[in-house]
This record gives sequence, C-alpha cells and structure tokens, in this order.
Amino acid sequence: MKKEITIVGAGLVGSLCSLYMTNRGYNVNVFERRNDLRSEIITAGKSINLALSKRGWTSLEQAGIANQVMKIAIPVYKRIMHDNKGKLTEQPYGNKDEAIYSVSRAQMNVLMMDLAEKNGAKLHFNEKCIDVDFEQSIVTFENTESKKNQNVKSDFLIGADGAFSVVRKKMVNKYKHDYDYNEIDHDYKELLIPAGKNNSYLLDKNALHIWPRGDFMLMALANLDGSFTCTLFAPKKGLNSFEGLNKKEEVEAYFANIFPDFFELVPNLYEQWLLNPTSSLGIVRTFPWHIKDTTLIIGDAAHATVPFYGQGMNCGFEDCRILNNFLDKYDNLSTCFENFSNERKPNGDGVQELSMHNFIVMRDKTADPKFLLQKKIEKKFSNLYPNKWTPLYSMVSFTNISYSEAWEIGMRQEKIMQKIMQYPNIENVWDDDEIMREMQSLL
Repeated sequence: MKKEITIVGAGLVGSLCSLYMTNRGYNVNVFERRNDLRSEIITAGKSINLALSKRGWTSLEQAGIANQVMKIAIPVYKRIMHDNKGKLTEQPYGNKDEAIYSVSRAQMNVLMMDLAEKNGAKLHFNEKCIDVDFEQSIVTFENTESKKNQNVKSDFLIGADGAFSVVRKKMVNKYKHDYDYNEIDHDYKELLIPAGKNNSYLLDKNALHIWPRGDFMLMALANLDGSFTCTLFAPKKGLNSFEGLNKKEEVEAYFANIFPDFFELVPNLYEQWLLNPTSSLGIVRTFPWHIKDTTLIIGDAAHATVPFYGQGMNCGFEDCRILNNFLDKYDNLSTCFENFSNERKPNGDGVQELSMHNFIVMRDKTADPKFLLQKKIEKKFSNLYPNKWTPLYSMVSFTNISYSEAWEIGMRQEKIMQKIMQYPNIENVWDDDEIMREMQSLL
C-alpha cells in the first residue's frame, strides 16, 4: 500500500519536500495556512530575494527540477560595495564561472507549487494547523474561511511550516524538547529600485550590491524585470535606526546622506517606506527534530536563521535531499528520523553561526581595505593550493561540505589569516612568495 504523507506548509521547503515524496511514490497532501499565492498579485512586501547556491542546486537536481528553476534565476558573480560617495569596489565571489543565483521568493514558490501539483501532490490552502496527535499521526486543520475543522491521518507528518511552526510548538509543549528563539536587535525593510527605460537595469544585474555602513547596511539583488529588490538592515533603536525614520523628511534625509547613489534611483521612496512592513529577524534552535516514527520538522521550523549568508533556503532544500537519502537507507522510520535529526542539527547550528558571522562581515568589514586585502591573499593561496585551502565563502556557497565542517575549517583559517595580516608591511609584500610559504607553514 502507498504511504500517506501529510506536509504542513507549502512554502519553498514544503513544496520541494512534496516533490521528493511524490517521486518516492507516496500519496502527499500539503496543507497551507495562507491563500494560494498563485491567485494573488505578488508584491514585494516581506520577501528578501533568495540566493540559490551549490547545495540548493544539488537538491533541485536530485528532485529533477533544476532546469525549470534556472529559467527564473539570475547569476551573481561578485559583490559590489557602494561607499557613501557612490564609489564602487568589487569583490568576486569565487573563481570566474562560480556564481550564486538571484531568484524572487514569490516566483520560486509559485513554480515549486506548480511542479509539486504536476507531480501528484495535493495542495490545500487556507488550512491552519491547530492540533497534532503525535501518537496517532493525526493533524487537525481549521479552514480559515469556513471555520470548519478536519482531522487528517497519515503514515507520517512533516512540519515545514516556517519559523513560527505550529507543529514544532506542539512538539515542544508536549515532549518538552529544547527550544530557543533569539530575536536580533536589527529589523529589515524591503524597497525596490525600479527598472530603467525598456526594462533596463540601473545597476550591474550580475552582482550583489552592498552599501556597508558599520552597524547597518543596504543590499540589492536583481529581478528578471529590470528592477532590484533591496533590503535595509538597521537597528531597531538608537543611532541610524528604524526608530528615527517616520516622517517623510527624516526618511529622505537618511537615504540622501547615507546612501546617496541609491536615493537617486528610487523616486517613490517614502511611499514604499510606508507601504512595506518593517520585519524582525531571529534564530530558532530546537532539538530533537522528530517524534518516533510519526513526525519530523525541517527547514525554518527546525533551524530558522538570519538571511545574511543567503543560506536559509539552501539549508532547507538540503534537508529535503538528505531526508530522501535517509529514507532510501533506512527501512525503519524511527531510525531514519532519529538519524536525520542527529545528522542535521549540527548543520542547522552551523548555518546560524555562519549567518551571524557574515552579517558582521557584510556590514562592518566589506568596506575595510585590510579585510579586502586579506581576501585577496586567501584567493591567491587558494588558487596556488586548491587542495589545501578553500575560502569559507566558497565552502558554503560552491560545495556540499557540511555547514558544521565549513564553520570549523573557516574558524581555523581565520586564525591563520590574523597572523598573516600582522606581517610587517603586509600591504606591500602580500604578493611575495614568502607570504605563501608562511601560510603553508601555519597549516
């Protein structure tokens, strides 16, 4: 008999997971609290553009949908930093053909839901998860329009219902699982740089644009229609914070003084400011991620992170791929879920460490000439000895090395680089063979 699977959440991870499960021949029902995204006019609002990197692509390839996704993706080969005079500095991400890919969250989600349905998954919308009987594997949903309840029984349940997961909340309450939610003291707001004439791009479309300003920053990624989705990350309170940005003159003065080249490109800045929400950011930590052989949480429900490495979606997609591999490997679901939980938890922690680390790098260090020199030295050494040194960003974005291992190696490399950067007159001698020999000796 075919296995019956219930997935809570039809976001990116829930949709990809349903594809993997239908590929396995399971009957899959996906329940989503919100309306069907495909019937709505999509606005930016609260959706930071997504950065698809190697591990995300690997998961899409294994599910058989990478080619369809590639059609809505824009390659991004470098960071471009904008200083407060509009001067630009470039930093390539990897070697010349290595790129991360910019995709619109809404477009991506619509495509994934279409592909999941085409593959046989049944999607149900306006269905809010209100209770879970973990012993019997029964989920109770309330229809948000009719207010009617239904009980859905299945062989097992996957909670892919995001950072504020109801499935996780019920697990934590009933089984006293470890749980921690840590909100950071920065919020974000999305803004849009419109397309130029004939849908032309007003900035380089194949770059991630960053306006680093110490404790806060703005970043932008291209959309297919010539526009750029931009995100301001700033403190909730204090100097240069959201707290002081309410009136039109306050908002316009802030951008004109601090982000002048951006300000010139956005004619309706204040209208956007009022329309788009200011949203919080936080990290979810919980363990274990499963109950016996009946329930598993994946994606943000298990390890929500902050968006500064562009790895939240990639990590969630990797969850789906690894789960599929584990279902191949283990006949016993209890063993499968337990091993999955133990394998993925350190990687959930790893992606969170990496994301917070990269926040500091992006806002504080990308404008620092010494940091840029350090990256240049690392790149040279990595090109000379590719088997001995892969830069941290490349490990995370262009390989499938586990997040936890990448983080450990990256911290060891950072200690070595701190010693190298203390070298007398490093600004002038960085290209010497002696520096390369010194790095080798420190490995």
